[in-house]
Amino acid sequence: MMCYYRLFVLLALSSFVVESRHLKGNSYELSNFHRSGTNATIEPKIWAVLVAGSNGFENYRHQADICHAYQILKNGGLEDENIIIFMYDDIAFDVENSRPGVIINKPDGDNVYKGVPKDYTGEDVNVDNLLAAILGNKTGVRGGSGKVVESGPNDHIFIYYADHGGAGILGMPSGVDLTAKDLMNTLKKKHAAKSYKSMVIYVEACESGSIFEGLLPKNMNIYAITAANANESSWGTYCPGEFPSPPSDLDTCLGDLFSISWMEDSDIHDLRKETLDQQYQLVRRRTAVDDMVGASHVMQYGNTTIAKQFVFNYMGANPKNDYYSPSSDDDSSLTTTPSIVGQHDATLLHFWHKFRNAPEGSPKKTEAHKQLMDELSLRKHIDESVNQIISVVFGQEKVPEMLNTVQSAGNPLVHDWDCFKMLVNSFKKQCGSTSRYEMKYSRAFANMCNAGVHINHATQAITQACSTNSPPP
Repeated sequence: MMCYYRLFVLLALSSFVVESRHLKGNSYELSNFHRSGTNATIEPKIWAVLVAGSNGFENYRHQADICHAYQILKNGGLEDENIIIFMYDDIAFDVENSRPGVIINKPDGDNVYKGVPKDYTGEDVNVDNLLAAILGNKTGVRGGSGKVVESGPNDHIFIYYADHGGAGILGMPSGVDLTAKDLMNTLKKKHAAKSYKSMVIYVEACESGSIFEGLLPKNMNIYAITAANANESSWGTYCPGEFPSPPSDLDTCLGDLFSISWMEDSDIHDLRKETLDQQYQLVRRRTAVDDMVGASHVMQYGNTTIAKQFVFNYMGANPKNDYYSPSSDDDSSLTTTPSIVGQHDATLLHFWHKFRNAPEGSPKKTEAHKQLMDELSLRKHIDESVNQIISVVFGQEKVPEMLNTVQSAGNPLVHDWDCFKMLVNSFKKQCGSTSRYEMKYSRAFANMCNAGVHINHATQAITQACSTNSPPP
């Protein structure tokens, strides 16, 4: 009799597993049962951290990317309790948004803002909260929802970041920027704590390869993909005046090329059957088009054997895509590369179209003209400031060397990360802007540190240069 009872329980559980992906949130979690003695346990879980590191309507695309990623994970079966979102949340209801409460990530796209949790917004989007959340350190976060990655040794983690970047740094809208070394130290602590089975990281940022180059070991069960190598820009897309363009009422770029490539792939493919490597290859081909001026090279770092796993393990899978056919008409869009704009140029493009589209003689025209001129003036100020800083510290003849020296492949950007962190954050504080144009010079500060610069001398030069080159008020 007891044998029949156990058989009945096992059959009931089996039936529940088959149906569970259509019944409740985290489909991966619910479809993986194992038995330990007489107790049934559920494992593993998928955890996700999504980070938009910018603010300002000119940076619309970064928060649009993050909101789109949330929709993919939610449709894939993840519960909100397992998705942690960092975004400034100043775009959806910005006065420049002609569609209040709506954010789109492609010209004919749906509202990706709908239902997005507000875990960490405004000033709570900062380095300390992000690193504490990744570590699962509830006492380390300040403000926000308090949600952190409470993962266990059998869980999978997906981290996706979108914003401006520079050599060795990822931008954050509040406080200091995130350095590659601080991120790596956090990942090593997470690994030492045995609080995940494997981790996948996608990074959309200029020079994003420098975050992992020569730094991410292969033995930490972490697989990272970056939008660009260590020395090149990543690219905005769906920009005004380009093809395809955003709707006429939106004068800002809607997405980023690397990001929309992996997400538009995830929107239609059955992620239970597509491997991470297959997605990487598709994104790589769409991003690095041979005849495109300035295309970037999507890179892989860390434990690349993880790429053999299915995307489903890290993003779930939308049941609507169960019967996806490679011959589907939707698939053709994944081989077509839209026009692109450099990350820093996207800000100028936004201000230019805002000025051009404003009625002649209107206050909007005057305001848009001022914003455009201020941005151009600020860039001139930053260019001159960096030249002056290097000249004061090393002499004018060393300027080209400090600006252009690149580390050989496989080597980290800088030897003294404390020096680097001090200089780039000092420069951000003194010369920074929401366009983050100053980040293009982070490599120069790395080269200064590699050349043995005296930190106090350099920070004094930064303060003097940034205060004397007449930035806009």
